[in-house]
Amino acid sequence: MSEQPPYLRIADELRQRIAEHVWEPGDRLPSRAQIGQECGVGENVVRRAQELLISQGVLEGRAGSGTYVAEPRERVRVVRSSAREQPSGSPFREDMKALRRQSDWESRTDAKVPAPAEIATRLGIAEGAPCVRTTYEFLADGKPVQLSTSWEPYAVTGGTLVVLPEGGPHAGAGVVNRMAEIGVTISHAVEQPEPRHATAEEASLLGIQKAALVTHIRRTYYSDDGRPVETADIVVPAAHCEIVYEIPINR
Repeated sequence: MSEQPPYLRIADELRQRIAEHVWEPGDRLPSRAQIGQECGVGENVVRRAQELLISQGVLEGRAGSGTYVAEPRERVRVVRSSAREQPSGSPFREDMKALRRQSDWESRTDAKVPAPAEIATRLGIAEGAPCVRTTYEFLADGKPVQLSTSWEPYAVTGGTLVVLPEGGPHAGAGVVNRMAEIGVTISHAVEQPEPRHATAEEASLLGIQKAALVTHIRRTYYSDDGRPVETADIVVPAAHCEIVYEIPINR
């Protein structure tokens, strides 16, 4: 059996000290040099251990100040399921309601944005074709828990009452319900989740450490004739959110 990497051993040691209340939430940890000397490892090993614990929400780094024990923060349960599309509103709102949390989101929509190459491929349109792009910051009890950037082909919604996802009579109704208003029936969605590190912008918006672990979900909605009608990049911080997939069983 291979020996545990040194940084994982140090991460376990730091986690144990926190569990035993050697350090309490809000306490500043000793310097990396001091921890390294105590544990018989180099500063780079301590740095990797701390970065791991920061990504897990156990520690938090403060620029120019040091590394601290993070305040306990209950993870938000985010459910991914087509069955949770609500006729009257947003699945996110239903998730937060189930958790007895106040839900809200901020958004910005730009119309006729040229589709980048990757987005064009996902939507099955020509690169540069006009799209409606909407960026979202989802909040639970006023704290950011999810980011999303949505793209819809202008050819699908242009000139209709649902062209602006967060404007008009069907604002905030969600993709499935909005598309139904213009006669487009969505049959299914495809999601591709993968872990990665947060960008500097994402970290700033989500209030997490730069390069902390996030789950990046590429989601595309398809109409019943197989046409992609919306695609989105959803970013969820791993330390603060638990993603659960519900799989409906047809009988």
